[in-house]
Amino acid sequence: MHIILASASPRRKELLQKLFPVFDIIPSRSEEICTKTSPKDIVLELSEQKAEEIRQTFKNTDNYLIIGADTVVSWKGKVLGKPRNEQDAKRMLAMLSDDTHQVYTGVTLLYSKSGRKERLQFAECTHVKFYPLLEAEIDAYVKSGEPMDKAGSYGIQGAGGRFVEKIEGDYQNVVGLPVAKIYQVLKKIDDFALPF
Repeated sequence: MHIILASASPRRKELLQKLFPVFDIIPSRSEEICTKTSPKDIVLELSEQKAEEIRQTFKNTDNYLIIGADTVVSWKGKVLGKPRNEQDAKRMLAMLSDDTHQVYTGVTLLYSKSGRKERLQFAECTHVKFYPLLEAEIDAYVKSGEPMDKAGSYGIQGAGGRFVEKIEGDYQNVVGLPVAKIYQVLKKIDDFALPF
């Protein structure tokens, strides 16, 4: 079985290694086009776009699993993507301070074996509560550069984890890939051979 992760994220790569010791990384290159407005629908739509783009490469082959994923942070219904610049990162972190937000990851699994094709999708949501943040803390964190490539301007697995008071749900989902849920979904595919 050819396993393909349709993402260049080093965090997703690290998480997927908990399920599969060997897989290929073929990141999606096309521009993301989002027509949805709710966080759940957005991540489902974008994860599907990523997976479908990679499937075009394999349309004349069989025996593959393509994993597309997309993560957004939502605060009071407002979607917070990756920051445009340092000022944008500071603005987002100030919004998240002393409040609870949601992290949504959409996953699209495109499976093909012996001519049988399946398309499985789900979105996972984790609630994250931040401690109150001082302006100086926010400034120092943004200067570190860590927030600049992360949805919501923080990385829970890095220095940003010190701001988190509690979470409700899957920690790995906040990092960027809910591998436990992926495992449960794959278990339901009759002829899918998990590596252990």
